[in-house]
Amino acid sequence: MTPFVTIAQARTPQGAELTLHSHGAHFYLRVNREPLMGTNAPESEKALAQCACAGLKGRKSVHVLIGGLGFGFSLRQTLELVGHHAKVEVAELLPEVVAWNRAYLKEVNGALLDDPRVKVVIADVFQTLTSAPAAHYDAILLDVDNGPVAMVQDGNARIYRARGLAAIMQALKPGGRATFWSATPDRQFGKELGKAGFVVDVVSSKSHAHARRHNHTIFVATRKEEVGKMMPAGKRRGS
Repeated sequence: MTPFVTIAQARTPQGAELTLHSHGAHFYLRVNREPLMGTNAPESEKALAQCACAGLKGRKSVHVLIGGLGFGFSLRQTLELVGHHAKVEVAELLPEVVAWNRAYLKEVNGALLDDPRVKVVIADVFQTLTSAPAAHYDAILLDVDNGPVAMVQDGNARIYRARGLAAIMQALKPGGRATFWSATPDRQFGKELGKAGFVVDVVSSKSHAHARRHNHTIFVATRKEEVGKMMPAGKRRGS
């Protein structure tokens, strides 16, 4: 039997234990021993970027914010979808996650951190959003905790509440999109996005390419302007 090896560990500001593991060819993150993500199931992280960045490649001065580095699959997909002169900012709360990507995950997506378009900021993405200039980002991708419900860390909830959504709205350019990764199809969150003034779409996504079910959810929130062009990822359904 292939062993499950603990490679590194760190503490979050809230005191939770974050651990990096390997099992065969794959890597996994856990919080307080609860599974958070694995390199064996990257499809919904890719869909997060596809939903946010579709149509950006031909534009000039594109600026994208990614909240949460994880294993870098959303970053990789974003870089493939935006132009050569785009700026992609990654807000990651834990410096250890960045260090682990550089040290242990270079062959996964860690090497992308050296792409000249990428700027990594060690910061809480909530603070990044509340301090951002108005109409600054073309796209905002948020993969924070397990989404708006099923929180591993209660402190992450504020990004999905009224103040967080208002900050996202202000930080987006007109016509820009914010995408939210979620472990569950939370209808209430879709309603909250609508109340905040967004045009809302809900996309279901597989966790890995050969999965039979679409078991993850991407909420797509568009700041009103050009709403017509929606995304190719996953199986779309109305909220």
